[in-house]
Amino acid sequence: MALDGIVISNIVYELKNTLLGGRVNKIAQPEKDELLITIKGPDRGSYKLFLSAGAGMPLIYLTEKTKASPLTAPNFCMLLRKHLNNSKILDISQPGLERIVSIKLEHMDELGDLKIKYLIIELMGKHSNIIFCDDTMTIIDSIKRVNQFMSSIREVLPGREYFIPETTKKLDPLNINYSLFLSNILAMPQPIGKAIYKGITGISPLIANEICYRASIDAGESTSILNEDTGFHLYRNFDRLIQNVKDNEFSPHIIIGERGPVEFSSIPLKSYLKTGYEIKNFSTASAMLESYYARKNAASRMHQKSADLRKLVANAIERSSKKYDLQLKQLEDTEKKDKYKVYGELITSFGYGLEPNSKELIAENYHNNNEEIRIPLDPTMTPMENAKKYFERYNKLKRTFEALSSLIQETKDEINHLESIQSSLEIARDEDDLAELKHELMEYGYIKRKFNSGKTKTRDKSRKSSKSKPFHYISSDGYHMYVGKNNYQNEDLTFKLADGGDWWFHAKNIPGSHVIVKTGQDDLADKTFEEATRLAAYYSKGKDADKVEIDYTQRKNIKKPSGSKPGFVIYNTYYSTMADTDISDIKEII
Repeated sequence: MALDGIVISNIVYELKNTLLGGRVNKIAQPEKDELLITIKGPDRGSYKLFLSAGAGMPLIYLTEKTKASPLTAPNFCMLLRKHLNNSKILDISQPGLERIVSIKLEHMDELGDLKIKYLIIELMGKHSNIIFCDDTMTIIDSIKRVNQFMSSIREVLPGREYFIPETTKKLDPLNINYSLFLSNILAMPQPIGKAIYKGITGISPLIANEICYRASIDAGESTSILNEDTGFHLYRNFDRLIQNVKDNEFSPHIIIGERGPVEFSSIPLKSYLKTGYEIKNFSTASAMLESYYARKNAASRMHQKSADLRKLVANAIERSSKKYDLQLKQLEDTEKKDKYKVYGELITSFGYGLEPNSKELIAENYHNNNEEIRIPLDPTMTPMENAKKYFERYNKLKRTFEALSSLIQETKDEINHLESIQSSLEIARDEDDLAELKHELMEYGYIKRKFNSGKTKTRDKSRKSSKSKPFHYISSDGYHMYVGKNNYQNEDLTFKLADGGDWWFHAKNIPGSHVIVKTGQDDLADKTFEEATRLAAYYSKGKDADKVEIDYTQRKNIKKPSGSKPGFVIYNTYYSTMADTDISDIKEII
């Protein structure tokens, strides 16, 4: 989710208590839309204030981490250093509950006179910006310059007046009474939750749903269902929540689901208390945001780093799928081969009585209960020449059928292999995982390999030195469970780590990870069995489905066909079951 006005209010309260009276010591611009400001606090402590105007993740929080900066500072950074080095922080404020933070600073100019400047951080998605203004609120410069061609609402350029654009007539939640709430929000003919966040500044859909939940009202219902009593009850819950914000009663926390953090907020989200989610509390809003976005940033960086590989694999799948469809169409055309064979045999059997220059043969088809059949003939050819022509067509289509059957299986195997790599890319966690997947793509010619006369030895060495390891879980019964991240690991787990009595799990007929449970015995504890099936379901192409069919058997029943691609196995003795994809309660060893 994005920052809302309530979380920003929490941040402003925190920054005021920490930074007021402090002095700017260093200013760095690690990225084109980021600032890292080091501040000597009034308590003589040192603090780092991180500001980001990134469209995807606009942020502001205190951090202890540093980021490498370019050797030559960008112009905006140099401008801030000129004006704000050793400046004193006089105030930090938020207009209403807007997603805006204004930092008021006092500095000494070249003549020794005290001057006031403002550093304004707008946290508004793709419209986010960091704007530097003088004491008359005239823009000196901004980290993103916005001209008239980029925005018809407001230019953000040196010399322009700074103002907050009022693109929508939203109410200020800090100054709203029941009458305004009733006339402006509840009168809007739309879902109740949407009416709240569309009509009130700083309220996100998450908070709007929370207000409805506290009032025991369905946020998706129309405002038309509300009467005077339910409308007032909804307002009272809204008012209590806003009063907590006014009183700075914050409780920053993250809601964690089976796949990691899903939401964060500075007020208690009662709607999540009974849903099985984990709630992780933080002492500060900065710690909450840094923790939440650290994971999100890691996932985003991995997504960016794997983009080329994902595109390469997707293109290869598309090409192979088109080839597969074409081959199937060509195979359909060979279905008439048996008809030509019958034509040839019937002409050979009954063509002796044909008149010269006959254009067809009418005969009883002894291949089909002696039904009458009409066979087209070339009148310029003898019956035997016509029969020979049909036999030649039959033999040509037969050869095509045999060749296509083999090619279609090869193409299908190639698609399955590529889809398994695609599935592995989705669960890759770090660069070591990507390196092993890139190695596999090179191995099978999807990425060009630099010439190496000893490439087989190099390949084996690179595999052995790989730092990528399978996922490792412990079942509730204490058994070790391993999950392959890619085809190489799947093969190693199944044929090197697992013994004959260990149990093997895999999603049925779709790409996915091999899951090995180290037991060495015929019986498997019910809880461990259930957890292993959920791992196999989650680490498969079907993980977004409610249920996934899972095959399971003992390792001794698994075979690898000679010459097959890594991770490909066959098995005849097995069982199947349905499993969900929730693995949030399964303990992972990292």
